[in-house]
Amino acid sequence: MVPFRRILFPVDYSEACRMVAPHVRQLALHYSAELYLVHAVEVYGVDLTGVESETCKREASRIRQFGEEWFPDLKPQSLVTQGEPANVISSVVHRHGVDLLMMPSRGTGAVRRLLLGSVTAKILHDSSIAVWTAVPETLASRHPPLPYRSILCAVSDEDESAELMKAAAAVAKSFDVRLAIVHAVESPPVAWEVDFAPYRDQLIAAANKRLQRLMTEAGIEANLTVASGPTATRIRQEAEERYADLLIVGRGHAQGKLGQFWSRLYEIVRESPCPVLSV
Repeated sequence: MVPFRRILFPVDYSEACRMVAPHVRQLALHYSAELYLVHAVEVYGVDLTGVESETCKREASRIRQFGEEWFPDLKPQSLVTQGEPANVISSVVHRHGVDLLMMPSRGTGAVRRLLLGSVTAKILHDSSIAVWTAVPETLASRHPPLPYRSILCAVSDEDESAELMKAAAAVAKSFDVRLAIVHAVESPPVAWEVDFAPYRDQLIAAANKRLQRLMTEAGIEANLTVASGPTATRIRQEAEERYADLLIVGRGHAQGKLGQFWSRLYEIVRESPCPVLSV
């Protein structure tokens, strides 16, 4: 996965898109990656061939100007394709061998806790490549903090934890920063006749032992925190306490079986105080 060689940045010219652009530029420069810009043209109607052609020509000129404005030193490849945005993005990913997709999510303000943009949600669900995303209000509160100074990796109890930590360690190494790892042990539904505290302590101890072993086997040096609490909330708290510039989470193998992080991925992205890289 790391280093990233081909980065795709879907462009819709929105304010959120422009907030992401500086992050795209700096990551592309950091990894000396090829950069692709894509804009999806949706034209509805019957027998609009001429209209579609003129629209694509106009949009091709517009996206080239966008590339010259935001990425003058990168010479990105600009693509304009007709179709539904998520399908267009997926097609470009496969056609050009993209290994990192960077795009904003859409939830802002009170809505932030309720949804992600439909395109982002579909891509997170369907794509198998790494996806970097953040809600606009998170991006508005910070300048691109590259090189990253603090990276946090959130792991679940899924089988992918070891590979995820290796990927996070590679990202941290590329920026020459120390990695922190967090794991949240969630409590079962509350039952007044059951005292969960002893079991919670046992679960925390077992998770800590397992993750320490995985880290040792993989040769990973990192600060490890295992604590109880709702997954998204605990991850957000840890990211805030460590002033994390990037949160790395897994979703790949867990997608197929609705694992812990996949089932909470949208909530984690919405709650995160920093951009999220899901792999």
